[in-house]
Amino acid sequence: MSKAINVLSKMAIPAGLLIMAADYAMYDVKGGSRGVIFDRVSGVQQRVVGEGTHFLVPWLQKAIIYDVRSKPKSIATNTGTKDLQMVSLTLRVLHRPEVMELPRIYQSLGLDYDERVLPSIGNEVLKSIVAQFDAAELITQREVVSQRIRRELSTRAGEFGIRLEDVSITHMTFGAEFTKAVEQKQIAQQDAERAKFLVEKAEQMRQASVIRAEGEAESAEAISKALAKVGDGLLLIRRLEASKEIARTLSRSSNVTYLPSAGAGGKHGREDGSGNTLLLNIGR
Repeated sequence: MSKAINVLSKMAIPAGLLIMAADYAMYDVKGGSRGVIFDRVSGVQQRVVGEGTHFLVPWLQKAIIYDVRSKPKSIATNTGTKDLQMVSLTLRVLHRPEVMELPRIYQSLGLDYDERVLPSIGNEVLKSIVAQFDAAELITQREVVSQRIRRELSTRAGEFGIRLEDVSITHMTFGAEFTKAVEQKQIAQQDAERAKFLVEKAEQMRQASVIRAEGEAESAEAISKALAKVGDGLLLIRRLEASKEIARTLSRSSNVTYLPSAGAGGKHGREDGSGNTLLLNIGR
């Protein structure tokens, strides 16, 4: 029995060492990641290890794992425009490393490659592009500015093995002096539009007055011509119509009960052929 125990103990020690060695020799590359092998003898190997479980020589080799999924990065800068206005810009960059460039990235930049490269080249590109535009153009041509920044920044990042998926301007603010000048310009434009409206309104009123005066002149001329043709007949008809309207109004009023005729001593009334008393002497 003791002999069997001794045999098992002798086998357990090598088995344990073998399991430990196997554990150290195995490594996993998770989804969205890639591996680079550093060899103590030959240095960084130029092959890229894909996803899955892999083996290496313990102590002699080491696996460096890179996340190759797209990651956001914000770059902020304060620079001047073409017309010497200060502007603060914040750029959002969506980036990831080029898979086949991982050995070179590890050799030259390390794991924090994005912190080493993107802020420096981002500030440089932003300053050079913004300096080519006026402050007003940065507002009105924002899409053009963003495209130029993306094109230039992608070219510079590609030199370091970094691929840019998206580049966009998320924040843009100008200095207090420029903001105040813009507000004053907007107020002046509004005042100019209001003055233009008042001028156009006055012109329309003047034209309406002219048209109205011309119409009244034509109407007076037509009446004058009509009176010249018919003499006093038209005036007599108008007087009769007015007298009838006044007599109708007085006859319906409760305050007027009697209007004497000329035969009774009155000056404004007279009797008709049937003996009725009229309210007004429409013949005079």
